[in-house]
Amino acid sequence: MIAPSRWRTIAVLLSVIFGLLFSLPNVLPQKTLDSLPSFFPHKKLNLGLDLQGGSYLLLEVDTKALRAEKLTNLVEDVRTTLREDKIEFTDLGQVDGAVSVRITDPAQLTEATNLLRKNVGAPMAGATSGRDVTISASGDQRIRLVFSEQALIAESGKAVEQSIEIIRRRIDELGTKEPDIRRQGVDRIVVQAPGESDPTKLKNIIGQTAKLTFQMVDDSVTPAEAAAGRVPPGSQLLPYEEGGAPILIKKRALVTGEMLTDAHQGFDSQTGQAVVNFRFNGQGARRFGDATAQNIGKRFAIVLDNKVISAPVINGAITGGSGQISGNFTAESANNLAVLLRAGALPAPLNVEQQNTVGAELGADAVKAGAISLAVGAVAIIVFIVLAYGLFGVFAALALIVNMLLIFGIMSLFQFTLTFPGIAGLILTLAVAVDANVLIYERVRDEAHAGRSPISALEHGYQRALVSILDANITSAISALIMFQFGAGPIRGFALTLLIGVITSVFTAVVGTQLLIGWWFRATKPKTLPIV
Repeated sequence: MIAPSRWRTIAVLLSVIFGLLFSLPNVLPQKTLDSLPSFFPHKKLNLGLDLQGGSYLLLEVDTKALRAEKLTNLVEDVRTTLREDKIEFTDLGQVDGAVSVRITDPAQLTEATNLLRKNVGAPMAGATSGRDVTISASGDQRIRLVFSEQALIAESGKAVEQSIEIIRRRIDELGTKEPDIRRQGVDRIVVQAPGESDPTKLKNIIGQTAKLTFQMVDDSVTPAEAAAGRVPPGSQLLPYEEGGAPILIKKRALVTGEMLTDAHQGFDSQTGQAVVNFRFNGQGARRFGDATAQNIGKRFAIVLDNKVISAPVINGAITGGSGQISGNFTAESANNLAVLLRAGALPAPLNVEQQNTVGAELGADAVKAGAISLAVGAVAIIVFIVLAYGLFGVFAALALIVNMLLIFGIMSLFQFTLTFPGIAGLILTLAVAVDANVLIYERVRDEAHAGRSPISALEHGYQRALVSILDANITSAISALIMFQFGAGPIRGFALTLLIGVITSVFTAVVGTQLLIGWWFRATKPKTLPIV
């Protein structure tokens, strides 16, 4: 067993080459790294928020607003359904968290109830039967529609998951490396963006709902009448972002931002102003083309988050499936809006509960402190193992260095994030690796004292120690996996480095030192071992 086999030699040499190659970019100057050929590894260790600075946001999904929006949409669904079947009604609106409507003709109450049960609401998520809206009729010709609590809870959970995905897309558009975005509790989201030194920009990009709709302007009443409160049913008065009087628009959207396939910043060829160019998918292009063909001469409004950006007159059918959004944009604000539209709209508003910023200088100090503590810990461990075991201690120290190269190489290759607690995990890994060698050498010493020959003492020492080493490291690996799965932030960073370190330390402490001792034994053929 102690004799160096071909596979063991190849495995150790490859690991040394791998560790050197993929760790080297972390110590080379950027200029030197840029001058290297493309096949040479260029990825550096990805530092966490606490080591390089960045922004931390704790966001809360506004589930109350989500529920209010669902009720508003339900009102419009009821209005449309009853009108299409020519059922007269009054008093349609929201009452105590439900939608209530009074059917004018008592003879049509049953028909209206059945019609709403058929057309309003959606199948219950995750259920084989049932709809998410409960509909009941009362004796005063009223119909009451209410969302089930189960449906609202499911919708809120879905909104949180959707928000996480959309936030991730938006941050990716900013080019932020390795953002940490995860759910916390029922309706909260934690965002850590290393390297983002402008939390306000990050908050604006993340927090804007970016719900884009194209809706017709309602000209059935004058602006003065609308401002006086005479808003027709099915319409609403929205503020105009460019200033001036609010605009009355119809609630039903012609096309929504979900039908966009692309959006990017550009400039108007005539005015030179910054605009957002967009393109619809096939369905959106058809609906937009039909709507503009049927309303030539009228105005439609481009609405973003309940604010009218612009309200141009339709001069002709727009059938190409593309267009542009003009407004009071700068190049940066137009680009930000394009980023938001490409990433998609948030299903519900986000409230910023907590905002922290780690400065780059503070991060640099943390890196310096971590590097010093890692160096001191490594030197102390190497000095101890060499003093305690002499030549075999040197072998253990070499294995320890290869172990560190492997850890940094793996983390650089896969762009795992190193955090300050992760450095603590590295130091703990060094101690664990030395523990394995201490266990092996003590077993070897016991076997030698029992009268075995040097080669036999080495063989039996490694065999007896291996079981204990595997037992200890498997339990450590399981603990690291549990911490990584269920931990958060610093805990995950610690668990990740610990897990990688456990795997590499077993390899280097057992296989690496075994190879070195095998080479030494073959070269010197000693009569006694230097640790006896």
